[in-house]
Order: sequence, then C-alpha cells, then structure tokens
Amino acid sequence: MDVPRTNLRPTPGQRALAEALARGEAVMGEGIETLPAAVYTDPELFELELERIFEQVPNLLGPSSLLPENNMAVAHDGYGTPLIITRDSDGQAHVFANVCRHRGTRLIDSNIPAPAKRIICPYHAWAYKPDGELTGMPRADCFPDLDKSEHGLREFRSVEAGGLIWWAKDNDAEFDDEVALAPDLDAFGIAGLHLYRRRTHDVAANWKLVIDAFLESYHVQRLHASTIAQFFADGITAADCIGPHQRAAVGRAAYLAEVDRDDWTALRRAVTYTYQLFPASVIIVSPDYINLLIAMPQSVGRTLVEDVMLIPEPPATNEAEAHWQRSWDLLDGVTFGAEDFGAAALCHRGLASGEIDEVILGKLENGIANFHRRVAESLVGPDPSWR
Repeated sequence: MDVPRTNLRPTPGQRALAEALARGEAVMGEGIETLPAAVYTDPELFELELERIFEQVPNLLGPSSLLPENNMAVAHDGYGTPLIITRDSDGQAHVFANVCRHRGTRLIDSNIPAPAKRIICPYHAWAYKPDGELTGMPRADCFPDLDKSEHGLREFRSVEAGGLIWWAKDNDAEFDDEVALAPDLDAFGIAGLHLYRRRTHDVAANWKLVIDAFLESYHVQRLHASTIAQFFADGITAADCIGPHQRAAVGRAAYLAEVDRDDWTALRRAVTYTYQLFPASVIIVSPDYINLLIAMPQSVGRTLVEDVMLIPEPPATNEAEAHWQRSWDLLDGVTFGAEDFGAAALCHRGLASGEIDEVILGKLENGIANFHRRVAESLVGPDPSWR
C-alpha cells in the first residue's frame, strides 16, 4: 500500500542522512571495540541501571494514540511502578500513581484504554477526574476537615511531544531532549496516526541486548535473510544523535540517487529511519506504517517489549485490513518476535554461561558502542573504564 501523500516535509537532519546514503557513505567505527560480557549479566549492575537510569531519566510510555479521545485512562505497570495514563477533558495527558489516596487500593486493573470521565476506586468508591482531582467520597461526613483539594491522585512529571507520551519517576527530571525529538516525529505525523495493534513480548534477555539489535545493520542480511534483508543494502547506514537519542537511516544508494530528497513520500519508500530513544525504546519507520518498541526491564535476564504498530487511518475495507494484518504478522510475529528477540535471548543464554569474558563489536556496530557509552556515563560519569 502506497504511503499517503501529505504536506509533511523531512527535517534538515532527516534529509542530511538521506543525502549521506545517496552518496553511499557508511557511518562506521574506527576499529574493533569490546564490552565486558558482565554488562549484560551482572545483577548488581542491573540494579544500578534501574536506580540511576530508569528511575531518573524520562521513559517512554506509548504513542499519543494510546488515548485517542478525551476522558480516557489506561493502567501501565511495565516499569515496576503502578501507573495510570489519562487524557483529561481538555485533551491533556497525565501520568498518575495507580493508587487511591484513601487506603491505597489499585484503581484501574486493565491495560486496555477505556472511557473514564471518572476513575472510581473499586473498594470504597472514591472518585477522581482524569486530571487527578478528587471529586467524590461516599459518606463524606465520616471525613471531617479532609480537604479534597489536597488528596488528588499523585501525579508524576510527564510530557506529550511529537505524538509520544513520556514520564519520569524523578520529580527533577528534565524533558528537553525528548522535546527536541518532536520536529522529527512530527515530520512523520505520528500524533495523527491510528494505533492498529499492540502486543507485549516477554523476552528472556537483558534489556540492552534487545536494544543492541536495532543499533547495527550488520545482522540484517544474515538474521533477516528470509524476511526483510532484500529491502536493504548491506552495511550502508547513516547515523547521528539528537541529545542522547540515536537516529539512523538505511536504504539503497542506487535507488536514492534517483529520488527527490524533498519528496517525503518518495523518500520514505527509499529510506527506513530508525530512532533509538534513550534509554530503551526504538522507532522503526516503514514506508506506510511505524512500529514503536518499548523495552521495560524486569530482571537482569528478562525484558518486556511492547510493540505498537501505527498506521495512517483505521482500515476501511477488508483489503486494507488484510494489508495491515500481513505487515503486522511479518514484523511483530517474525522479524521482531522470532528473529530479533529470539537472537537476543540466545545471546543472553550464551553470555550467562560465563564462557566468554567480553563481546566484540566491529566497525558496523559502532551504534552499539555509542549506546553503551551513554549507559556507562549515566552510571558512573564520563570516560567509563571499558572505553
């Protein structure tokens, strides 16, 4: 199915990556680098990552289209903190603790978005608006002098930008780097896309092994030989960074040479853009749809990965539905689910055996090296010892 023509245009950064691909320029490292195998298997390091990264920096919750209408809410538990994501009557997104201010009862127990003009506690029926305000208490006379304005839901810092909803557990977290992504994401029109499918994969691998798979093109012709390899040139990747987030583009240089790089529809047919959103999310932009992968660490060797597929509009015909279902089955069921996540699990099993002390990164895997540098700096400051 063709990419729908729109008035959207590539950002200067997106266009520059396409130009580099058209010239056949590959972004490569200067030489071999190594990583200690323990960065994937050490449980103490994992706990430190939770404390100094996932509990301090903004983390991605999902696309804006998770809550497509006002007065909606959904539970989210992937990061270990019970959350409610809401959209209030004015259209603003909020992130609250999924805990009643009365006796601590869990308020919402479904990860399926639903209308929520009021969020009602199932225990004693305390009622909250989607903006967190406490509006009702049965037998209010039993709570003399309780100020309802001081007992709304506990709200976390969050931002909605570029069609994505982010939150932070740390009240001092800043969202400047996430907001800086918005022009690129707006160029894809993410905020206006339709959420077609969601699925959470339980992957028996360290979270960094999941992310590693989307930071190098070296594996594409090998691991994906029977699925998507035919669409990509071997080892030709252009890449740069937006703050801590990595942006990459892959495609076929010969085809790109004939494409007007200002024709966004044609360019998206020729180039696949991938964004690694620090710390643990990935956006893959296919010609006519987008996949959002959100990795949520559960233990040193287990990661939940939510795959969200965004399409231009709800399928209006059986033909359209069949088209999108085929795309979903290929990417979620095979390319990601069986191949990428399967490879991550095999890597973790091998590394957990203790049979090798370090992993080797070639010149085509410099995106992985950059990512691990960023992780290490978040833990111990610049100039980590393994560099």
